[in-house]
Amino acid sequence: MKVVTFGELMLRLSPPGFERFLQSPQLMASFGGGEANVAVSLAQFGVESHFVTALPRHAIGDAAVRALRAEGVRTDHIVRRGDRIGIYFAEAGASQRPSSVIYDRAGSAISQMPPDAVPWDDVMRGASWFHATGITPALGTAAAAATGAAIDAARRAGARVSLDLNYRRKLWTEQQAQDTMRRLVRNVDVVIANEEDLQAALGISVPGADVAGAALDRDSYRAAAACVSREFGVSQVAITLRESLSASENGWSALLWDATSATMHTSQRYLVRIVDRIGGGDSFAAGLIFSTLTAHPPDEALRFAVAASALKHTIPGDFNRVTVAEVQALAGGDASGRVQR
Repeated sequence: MKVVTFGELMLRLSPPGFERFLQSPQLMASFGGGEANVAVSLAQFGVESHFVTALPRHAIGDAAVRALRAEGVRTDHIVRRGDRIGIYFAEAGASQRPSSVIYDRAGSAISQMPPDAVPWDDVMRGASWFHATGITPALGTAAAAATGAAIDAARRAGARVSLDLNYRRKLWTEQQAQDTMRRLVRNVDVVIANEEDLQAALGISVPGADVAGAALDRDSYRAAAACVSREFGVSQVAITLRESLSASENGWSALLWDATSATMHTSQRYLVRIVDRIGGGDSFAAGLIFSTLTAHPPDEALRFAVAASALKHTIPGDFNRVTVAEVQALAGGDASGRVQR
């Protein structure tokens, strides 16, 4: 199995533990980004995982490439160009204090990369799946065009295509998102989203949904998912359901609409105590891709994806460092957290 992902790899700077920004004069450095997080998860699952991005030719760019290689991700097609790597500052919330993210990514290498900087047909040769998100197109017209070129090449190669809408209001407006994402979605097989993504990026409302509290009216989600399939020709729509009880405790589950059988599958629900929620949706996407590629039926694929993302919430940093066996154990009902010895 060969899977290709494309997006921005960023330098992540975070205060220690649950401190506020610069409460002490320390910031912990690591790397992350939506599509790179998916690539790392898939590599952990044993997939031939290729990540495509643009990174500058300097020491921080070199360190970013090494970080991916250390996780087993193939970096053959990373373009070395531009002057800077995107940065984001992440402050972990706790209890009633929410987490906070500050972006410093304007003018990053990937935002200025033209679509033809990557030999997309060569990259996609032999690929079974291509994954992108709505984050990269939000970086500018060049990044949006490169995302479209990658999707077109994946279609020519016969790969399935998934697109996580991942609306980021700090990067663009709803109108800008819809102008781009409604066009891109018409060429994909699987859409991944939450209720805010559907409304902001596609203009499809989920009546009765409460974005802040994640009130769950499954009939409304079913109608919205069916609308996405009908309007854009998408075969599957996965919707993650986050019940934000506090910054430290969330309910976590998901739905999967399968247009072929006109069936809405419902996952198990976990009550998760959050160590780090960043990358939770990306680990869900990776779990869904892996379990679909390994020929699991939609209901089993959904259970695996939700279990994988529940485990990610317990791991600091962007990357989900778990094995297939660990995910299968949780999906199978072993949620006790007892010491393994």
